[in-house]
Amino acid sequence: MTDSRPIGVFDSGIGGLTVLSALCCRLPEERFVYLGDTARLPYGTKSAETVTRYALRAAAFLAGEDIKMLVVACNTASASALPTLERELPMPVIGVVTPGARAAVRWSSGPIGLIATEGTVASGAYQRAVRALRPDAQVRSRACPLFVPLAEEGWFDHPVTRQVAEIYLQDFAGGVVDSLILGCTHYPLLRSAIAAAVGPGVHLVDSATVVAEEVAERLTGEGILGRGEGGIHLLVTDAPTRIARIAAMILGDDTPPLQLVDLSA
Repeated sequence: MTDSRPIGVFDSGIGGLTVLSALCCRLPEERFVYLGDTARLPYGTKSAETVTRYALRAAAFLAGEDIKMLVVACNTASASALPTLERELPMPVIGVVTPGARAAVRWSSGPIGLIATEGTVASGAYQRAVRALRPDAQVRSRACPLFVPLAEEGWFDHPVTRQVAEIYLQDFAGGVVDSLILGCTHYPLLRSAIAAAVGPGVHLVDSATVVAEEVAERLTGEGILGRGEGGIHLLVTDAPTRIARIAAMILGDDTPPLQLVDLSA
């Protein structure tokens, strides 16, 4: 069986484009509708109730695009809203927390570091997911709220970004952890600065690739794989000109035009 309907991908901003890029590489015959809720960015400093409300609104909008699956490419929304989304939506819903935790446990034999937004760290979602897989695991976490606006500005390897990374990550350097979960989909965009701050002995865990694999497995299991030419439809709720420039840096020269949408309508 095949299913030509698109897959919905949702994030608070441009960070989820790292997941979308991995999905396009793994599933080139699928169509994707990406929604970046840039008008309400950032999610990581907001309450779990507010994040859940925003996520439900975004999911309802994407459901109106006749999607066959929703990928929540936002760690904060995955940590706060995933059970509600799974309960409310009629299609399969996949978040990024569990695949990221699974990858960290696979790579790590010692203490695991976690950097994420304030909301994701406070939720304890990654800590629970890691310990469900390895009960004796030590998880050391740190919220890095400035990383999101730096990524949204396109300052991926800027001197300011490197300085902020050194301040945030000094407790993870020198072999304190052997792997570091990038617990926000914006953070892989700052990989160079983060890697320089923690040193060469720390493996950076980016959930994008493992999420793409999980999506492929779920599509196969549900019998809803696409068999078409593929394609991307990009939607944002604010600042399409600035976001278009950064999207092209992530997705390449063939990045389609962005469409501005209003989730309050």
